[in-house]
Amino acid sequence: MRKSAPEEGRRWLTQAEEDLHWARRLLEEGGYHLACFLAQQVAEKALKAFLYAQGEELVLGHSVHRLAQEASSWNPDFSSLAARWGILDTYYIPTRYPNGLPDGIPAQVYNRSVAEDAVKLAEEVVTFVARLLRRPEAE
Repeated sequence: MRKSAPEEGRRWLTQAEEDLHWARRLLEEGGYHLACFLAQQVAEKALKAFLYAQGEELVLGHSVHRLAQEASSWNPDFSSLAARWGILDTYYIPTRYPNGLPDGIPAQVYNRSVAEDAVKLAEEVVTFVARLLRRPEAE
């Protein structure tokens, strides 16, 4: 039996929060390319959490920018954040595959500064969505 929309949203958000923990650990340990990729995944799951919590039956795709735009139909605040968060989309493929970069490999190209920025953006997405999903209905 499918969970209620709010429960399904919380389930996805909980996974995003868990993944964020590990993105931070990867950043600390020097796995910068993987921290960037996981940051993208965190943001994607958090946005899907919001959409599922609104009653969406099936949320497809991996683009943070597109998911934020889709979320803006439920809450217009997402619209102004889509472009900011959309940079995370650039970490979806090149952080994992050597053929996603013109030279070098992801493990050698991505650095601490880039990974810190990516993880901060992922934290921002999770915090924003968590605030919306955990807001009491009476507000």
